[in-house]
Formats: sequence, structure tokens, C-alpha cells
Amino acid sequence: MHPNNNFTPNGYRDYYILHSLIFIWGFTAILGALISLEAIPLVWYRLTLTIPFLLLWFWYKKISIRIDIKAFLRFFFMGAVIALHWFSFFHAIKVSNVSVTLITLSTGAFFTSLLEPVFFRRKVSKYEVVLGLMIIGILYFMFKGDTFNIKGMLWGLSAALTSALFSVINGLYVKTYKPEVITLYEFGIGALIISVVLLISGGFSMQFFNLSFKDWMYLLILASICTAYAGLTSIKLMKNLSPYTIMLSINLEPVYGIILALLIFGDKEKMYPSFYIGGALILSVVVLNSVLKMRKV
Repeated sequence: MHPNNNFTPNGYRDYYILHSLIFIWGFTAILGALISLEAIPLVWYRLTLTIPFLLLWFWYKKISIRIDIKAFLRFFFMGAVIALHWFSFFHAIKVSNVSVTLITLSTGAFFTSLLEPVFFRRKVSKYEVVLGLMIIGILYFMFKGDTFNIKGMLWGLSAALTSALFSVINGLYVKTYKPEVITLYEFGIGALIISVVLLISGGFSMQFFNLSFKDWMYLLILASICTAYAGLTSIKLMKNLSPYTIMLSINLEPVYGIILALLIFGDKEKMYPSFYIGGALILSVVVLNSVLKMRKV
């Protein structure tokens, strides 16, 4: 069994914390739908507003932010990954809805099962490839002929792939760097990259900063609880839980998020029966993958 998948009292505590984070991440999708901004400015505000909360944590804990050039280059790449992940995630919500985005995001466990062997030097299991192909077939069944939501599905898959990459690579980084340092630099670099995109495209304007009170309130919740707290805590959990375990558990995010979306948005989030059948099948495949993996290790 993976050495990080322990069931000591502290191990159970880590799982409880992880599931509280998953609920928060499910609520992140709700905030993405509630905030009136488009995806790129939304990501910029999320990253930029998060940095002061992180710096307060550094000041409180008296943590040094000094790193060498090798670490900076590593974090630069991951800053680009996290920026692309959040853009894909929020853009999927904007072009479709919360339900479509979250159910396609659950394919992240499949992407992780392919990426983990590459970074941790293990062989890719044939059954995981078969299960991955099953997921692709289920997605085709769910969205066949659904031209309205197909864009949301594709952007959701992009969010799933970048989320898996982020989880696996940071699972390696926490062995060398402090989680807080990783989070600060990756978020800061992500904010810088989005800023450059906005400068080049002429996105910064008076209207860009003219937000409603509700948008500011939602953005502050998004930055403080859903990003700073959740980001720091999730990377800390990587010391005790494997990237695959984390990504596997995150597949409960669509369950929490879709229930919240139906309660908050009502008819806007109601989907056709084949969507829910397909969603249940995808989650079943992910659980089957977990069972087979646990038997193998």
C-alpha cells in the first residue's frame, strides 16, 4: 500500500480535512457562476486578491520567501498551469453551467492515473487505459448532439487535465519546498501571466475595476477561503496523502457542487436524464479504478 495512505488518527484527520476542502471547491464553482465577470478577469481577481492573504500568513508564521532560480523556474511553469486550469474551469462554467463543468472535471482521476506513473516512474496499468476509454465513451453518450454544452465539456476536460498535472507535480515539490512557498509563487506567477495577457489585449480599463458590491463580496470569499486557505491546506495534505488519493477524493466535488447548484440556481442547472446517468457511470468507473488500484498495491 502507498506509504502516504495511512489510517492512523492523523491519517483520518487528513481525510476529514480533505473532504471539507472538496466541499469548498464545490462551492467555488457556485461562486464562479454568481460572479458577473468573464473567465480571464475572474482568474486575475482571484489570484491577485489571494496574494495579500498569503503574505499575511507568511508574516504571521515568519516564513522566508527566498528561493533560488531553479525553484523559481519550476514554480513559473506551475504558475502557468494553475492560471490555465482556473481559466478553463471558469470559462467552462460561463459557456455551459456548473453541472457540466464539474462532471467533466471528475475525469481528473483518469488523467492523474496516466501522469502519476510518468513522474513517479511506474508503469501505466492497462486496465486504467481501458477505464479511461470507457470514460471517453460515456462522455460521448452524455453530450452527443448537445451542441450547447459541448464547449463546456471540452473546457472542463482542459481543467481536469491541468488539475491532474498540478496535483502530481506539486506532489513532488512538497518533498523539497514548503507548501506555503509553493503556493505563493505559483499564485503570484499565475497572476503575473494573466496580467500580461490583459495588458496585451487591452483588458485593463475603468470598467474592469468597476465591480458591484456582490461581486466584491463573492471575490473576497473566493480569494480567502476557497483559494488561500484551500490552496495552503491541500498542498500540506500532499505530504501525507498521495496525489492519486487526493484526485480520487476530489471526484466527490461534482456531487457536492451539483447539489448546491440545483438548490441555488434551480431550473438553470437541471439537465436531461442521460446526463445524470452518464455522470453516475463516470463516478462508478472512478470508484472501480480505485478498487482495482488498492488490490494491486
